Amino acid sequence: MPEAEHTVRIQRPPAAVFAYFADSENDPQWRPAVKEIARNGPIGPGMTYRQRVAGPGGRPIPSDFRVTAYEPDSHLAFEVTAGPVRPVGDYRFEAVDDGTEVTLKLSAGLSGLKKLLMTKPVQQSMNSEVAALDRAKEILENQA
Repeated sequence: MPEAEHTVRIQRPPAAVFAYFADSENDPQWRPAVKEIARNGPIGPGMTYRQRVAGPGGRPIPSDFRVTAYEPDSHLAFEVTAGPVRPVGDYRFEAVDDGTEVTLKLSAGLSGLKKLLMTKPVQQSMNSEVAALDRAKEILENQA
């Protein structure tokens, strides 16, 4: 099963960092694969997003998702509900002396033919997604 995890320390208070990640309409600023995204309803538990990400050859593919955990300033989680791969993601936010530590974990259960054909590209995509936290850190620290 492809899995990826990355942690960054952002020199901003947990409330500001959580708010930025809780509104996934900010994602195109730091996630290069996101081609379009729109929230369906207010920010909070159970919210859904319509999202298109770069697929093979740069072609947009659906990757809609639903928020499955929403605990202000500490925890966000989501599950992808559309598209060929349906990963789950988990953000953890922890107050530290100089700001907020953010950890993003992704995992995708693949089986059958998808496991055989897609494990390597999915792993590469997930590695890229979690590494993009470095860009989010840069953006948030420059907003201060």
